[in-house]
Amino acid sequence: MLSIHDRGTPLCEHLTRRQWLQIGGLGALGLSLGNLTQARAVSPTAVGSFGKAKRCIVICLLGGPPQHETWDPKPDAPEEIRGPFRPIQTSLPGLHVSELMPRLAQHAHRFSVLRAVSTRDNAHSSSGYYMLTGVPHVPMGVENARVGAPNNWPSFAALVSKMKMKPEGMPASVVIPEHIWNDGNLPWPGQDAGFLGRSADPWLIPCQPHEPTFRSPGLTMPDDVPALRFDHRQTLLAQVNRHLDASAASSQFEGKYRQALDLMSAGGMRHAFDLNLETQSVRDRYGRFRFGQSLLLARRLVEAGMPLVQVNWTRLGPAAQFPNQGTWDTHARNAFSLKDHLMPMMDQCVSALIDDLAQRGLLEDTLVFWMGEFGRTPRHNGNAGRDHWGSVFSLALAGGGVRAGVVHGASDSIAAFPKDGMVRPEDIHATLFHFLGIDPHAEVRDPQNRPLNLTRGELIRAIV
Repeated sequence: MLSIHDRGTPLCEHLTRRQWLQIGGLGALGLSLGNLTQARAVSPTAVGSFGKAKRCIVICLLGGPPQHETWDPKPDAPEEIRGPFRPIQTSLPGLHVSELMPRLAQHAHRFSVLRAVSTRDNAHSSSGYYMLTGVPHVPMGVENARVGAPNNWPSFAALVSKMKMKPEGMPASVVIPEHIWNDGNLPWPGQDAGFLGRSADPWLIPCQPHEPTFRSPGLTMPDDVPALRFDHRQTLLAQVNRHLDASAASSQFEGKYRQALDLMSAGGMRHAFDLNLETQSVRDRYGRFRFGQSLLLARRLVEAGMPLVQVNWTRLGPAAQFPNQGTWDTHARNAFSLKDHLMPMMDQCVSALIDDLAQRGLLEDTLVFWMGEFGRTPRHNGNAGRDHWGSVFSLALAGGGVRAGVVHGASDSIAAFPKDGMVRPEDIHATLFHFLGIDPHAEVRDPQNRPLNLTRGELIRAIV
C-alpha cells in the first residue's frame, strides 16, 4: 500500500492528509472512501476491550508444557497418547482439563483457552524467539540460536517498554527471576530490545525471592555504605563526569545510571520488593519456592504501577535430583515429573495469583498470559517422555479485558495438529497489544529508519 508519513493534519470527515492521499492510491485498486471509512470502523482500537489492561503478567513456562496434561486432554485417545491422567470438569461448563490442575480448574471460568496455537518449530531457541517476539526465527528449527541480527526483533516486553509510558521511579517492564537459557547458559534470542537499542531493554532482575534473606536486588544500600557515604560517592562521580567527553554511549549509561538511582530512591519500588510485608498465609498460598514467590513479587510490582512483569520458570535443580532438571522439557519420565513437582507447583501458584488478583479487584485490568514456547509430542518416547512439538499446543489468558469462559480453536483427536481456529504467535501479540491499549499496527523504526508495524498479526476476535 502507498504509505505517506506526515503530521496527520485533520481534513474534512476527520481524515488526515495521509489518508486522503491513500484514497487516491487505493482508487486505482478499486477501493474508495467508503472502503477506507469502513476499514476504520472495524479498527482494533474500536473494539471495546482496547486498553482494558493497565498491567500485564506474562507467565513463561520454560521447556514447553504438554497440551495433553494441561488444557487439552484427550480421554478417548489410546493411553500411549493420552497418558495415565484423566480429565476433570472445571468451573466452566463443558471445559475439561487435566486432573493435575484441580485448583486452576476452579478458575477456568475466568480464562480464555487457545487450543490451536502453532509455531511449526520444534527447537526451544527458535520457537521461543517466535513466541517472545511474534516474528518467526530465520531459519526455523534452530537450537542454541544466537542472539543478534538478523533475528533481532524486539521482545514483547521490550516493545511494551518502548510504547508504554514509564511510571515515575520504575521501568515499564521487568523480567524475573532470571533470563531464559539453554544448557551452557546460552540465552535465547528474542529477550531484549533487539534493533530498538539497549534503552528499550526490559529490566532483567535476577533474584531469589523464596530465600529468607531476600532483599531488593540493587535497590538497597550495602550494609557498609551509609546514606552520607553514598551521597559523597555521587558527588565525586559527578565531578569526574564533568571532565569527560560526552558521547552517545556515555549519555546512554548516564540515563541508565540516573534511572537506577531513581529506583533506589523510589519508596514504592523498594516496598514492592519487600515480600515480608505480605502475611505468612499469602506467601504460603503462592508456595515457598522460587517460581511461586516470583509470581507474588510480580503481583506486588504491577500493583505498584509497573506495566509489565514477565516471570520465567527456572530449573529446580540438577538432573540427579529432578528429571529434566525440573523444567517442562520432559523428554524423560513425563508423567512422574508432572505429578511429582511440575503441575502441583504451577497449579498452586498460578491459581493463587488469579485468586489474589480477583480478591484485590485487580484482575479486571490485569492481563495474565500463561505460555510456553511449544507443546509436547502426541506419543511418548522410549524414556516415557514427550519430545518437542510446535505444530499445536495450548495457551491461556485471563483478566485485562479478555473475554472469559472461551475455548478458541481445537486440535485433532490426538493433539498433534490444529483442527480449526489455528492461532499464530503474531496473532497473540496483536491481541496482547490490543488489551494493553497499544495499536498492534503502530509503527516502530528499524536501524535504517524504515517504518515497521509492531506486528503483522490479527486480533483473536473470539477472546476480545
